[in-house]
Amino acid sequence: MVMETAICKYVEEHRDDAVSMLAELVRTPSDNPPGDCAAHAERTAELLEAAGLTVERHPVPDEVVKRHGMISATNLIVRHRFGDGPVLALNAHGDVVPPGSGWSTDPYGGEIRDGWMYGRGAAVSKSDIASYAFAMKALIETGAKLDGTVELHVTYDEEIGGHTGPGYILSQGLSKPDYAVCAAFSYAVVTAHNGCLHLEARIKGKSAHAAMPTTGHDAIAALGQVIGAIYDYGDSLTQRKSTFDGIDHPTCIVGLVNGGINTNVVADGATLRIDRRITPDEDADAVEAELREVLAECASRLDGISIEVERILLARPFKPVEGADFLADSIAKRACQVLGESVGTTAVPLYTDARHYSEQGIPTVMYGAGPRTLIEANGHRADERLPLDTLAVSSKVIALAACDLLRAR
Repeated sequence: MVMETAICKYVEEHRDDAVSMLAELVRTPSDNPPGDCAAHAERTAELLEAAGLTVERHPVPDEVVKRHGMISATNLIVRHRFGDGPVLALNAHGDVVPPGSGWSTDPYGGEIRDGWMYGRGAAVSKSDIASYAFAMKALIETGAKLDGTVELHVTYDEEIGGHTGPGYILSQGLSKPDYAVCAAFSYAVVTAHNGCLHLEARIKGKSAHAAMPTTGHDAIAALGQVIGAIYDYGDSLTQRKSTFDGIDHPTCIVGLVNGGINTNVVADGATLRIDRRITPDEDADAVEAELREVLAECASRLDGISIEVERILLARPFKPVEGADFLADSIAKRACQVLGESVGTTAVPLYTDARHYSEQGIPTVMYGAGPRTLIEANGHRADERLPLDTLAVSSKVIALAACDLLRAR
């Protein structure tokens, strides 16, 4: 109890420091795309070092970065060994989606209004770089007697799949965690999430003069029928109810469309990209085969039209592995204590980096700073924002849960 009190006191005394760190992280752009994130990683490393932490910089090789559609990325690892025992990894990503339009303030300003910080990445998930850093600082500065190691992993490609971030760290053996906690919000512990499949369908026809369209095979006319087939398929997915609380059913949409040569030419080609969300109840490979069959069946009905399909991304669903219940219970118990209200477990329909840890058999959950819902945080929308009191909440919960997980025996 004395140690718990000291940890919470340290976090309270350093609230302003955590807010200042987050503001600096928000003020340094790290949009992905385009994914030129090495400069943000360096700024983050400087801030962590200024806070007294030792930072390892792990630049990702150019060929790996470019293979995954980025320009530059450096992974950061902060490690503190308290004693022999398990390794607890805390992962937050520093890359963000581009701000878009509609903001009431500078998306890179870190403005504070009525107890909320506004800015791209304030909630998703630069906040947890700061909250996890100060959880580590609280454990270190209070002299916590633990068996094990706490690590902070700051990565830069969550928005496009995580393969150069956690995927690279784990595949290269840069870290071998026994538990992992990934960024999320404060009022629930996330134990599962959807996967995601992106397919590109290239529709090939035959060009012709617009004055004689029947002498060609119109790829854009075919595009309309393909889109219709995809949305019919998407409508059918509403009947496949998930067994995971927080997830309703799979979804499927067309997110990008491109095609044509000129206004006066029958299009010889068109391209679309499909987003299919995969619930933890589903098998990702079976889902891909099913969607490819939808496209093949549609192509078979179109005279003079062929469809080529390429997988762009496959992020498999995140679901609990052995040992995850213990981790989730430890964090939920401490969150209830800190917040003074019931905090349970849930699943979410989006996909994150948590799956990379879980796929390696590492017990993994998601928990961090943030409001009750993604909508309340304006995640991926204009005026993204974070309630600043949740920075301290997350730091306390993570530090206290680390005490439970790595308790000196």
